[in-house]
Amino acid sequence: MRKIIWLLAGVVSLVGFLATKSVGQGPVIRSFQGNGQLSWTNVVTTNAIYRLEWASRLDGVWHSFTYQPINTIDAHDMTLFVVEVPMFYRVVMETNEPPAGTVWIDSGEFVMGDPQGVGWANELPVHTNFISGFWMDAMEVTKMKWDEVRSWGLTNGYTDLPAGAGKASNHPVQTVGWYGCVKWCNARSEKEGYSPVYFTNDTRTVVYRTGIHDVRSNQVDWTVKGYRLPTEAEWEKAARGGRQGRQFPWGRDTIQHAWANYISTNTYDYDTSPTRGYHPTYNDGVPPLTSPVGSFPSNGYGLYDMAGNVWEWCWDWYDPGYYAVSLGTDPRGPASGTIRVLRGGAWSHDALGTRVSVRNVLSGPATTNYLHGFRTVLPARQ
Repeated sequence: MRKIIWLLAGVVSLVGFLATKSVGQGPVIRSFQGNGQLSWTNVVTTNAIYRLEWASRLDGVWHSFTYQPINTIDAHDMTLFVVEVPMFYRVVMETNEPPAGTVWIDSGEFVMGDPQGVGWANELPVHTNFISGFWMDAMEVTKMKWDEVRSWGLTNGYTDLPAGAGKASNHPVQTVGWYGCVKWCNARSEKEGYSPVYFTNDTRTVVYRTGIHDVRSNQVDWTVKGYRLPTEAEWEKAARGGRQGRQFPWGRDTIQHAWANYISTNTYDYDTSPTRGYHPTYNDGVPPLTSPVGSFPSNGYGLYDMAGNVWEWCWDWYDPGYYAVSLGTDPRGPASGTIRVLRGGAWSHDALGTRVSVRNVLSGPATTNYLHGFRTVLPARQ
């Protein structure tokens, strides 16, 4: 039994009923008490995320909940007033069961870019995007995880997955290019019984398993349950941890070595670390100076190392003017280019380079070095 607690804003008598968008028997609303306590059973997927919706008619338009579910009308030039009073409710499955090691990034609007105006021109203009919900790796892909999937892939049609590098098995994999990461995502999907996402033809019948191919957006199956790189917008929404307008993933405008693996300097007043230079815990004098994944506090979504450690590959091609024309809903970047975007900063970068809005635009998709790693995402539903 699960319970959703909702405090009633009015005195309207409310009725609940059975509804679901999932396959098979769905959640059943058992009771809706006068104090606003709604109880329902869940016999489908106990680890999935659900949401409550309301409608004023049983066959009416269904709405996601807000704290003001009654529509208002301006009285200046109206003589007849109509409001939609929520009387019907349903529970729908928002997501599939969470894959191991992932966290849920909820759907919604977020402000993308650099509202403080302390960064570079390509972080502007600041704009609002709506991003659909998705699962994201809580941590950067480790060398151990890379090796596990790579070994499987090399015996299952993935002929040229790079070996990659890692300071230790629990450190992030690095020295992997964009092409290698995309193919690795497909290999991980197939290894774990999911559907590959990336293809080499427009009809999406030839899975991308080998060679160099600049995958186009229409050669990606964005809907199937399979691992892929995050879009730049997905990455930034996730990095913000549910907070708006802050410079760093933990919901602050300052950074210290207590929160991230980066170079601390006296250059920026928002770098308040009492220790300077490379991170003292991980500076053994032998580059790369990465740290084990998850060594620092997570952000509001439960994501680790969204600032520092290694840069993370994203799906998008880079265009310096893209923010001015970016789609408002689930943008996927320019159609073509020569550079793929990386996000998040690295152990070798300072406070300016580890802000959530920073875009690393120096590397083509074939680039490999010890500053570059990645993490994966999956769609909300199967």
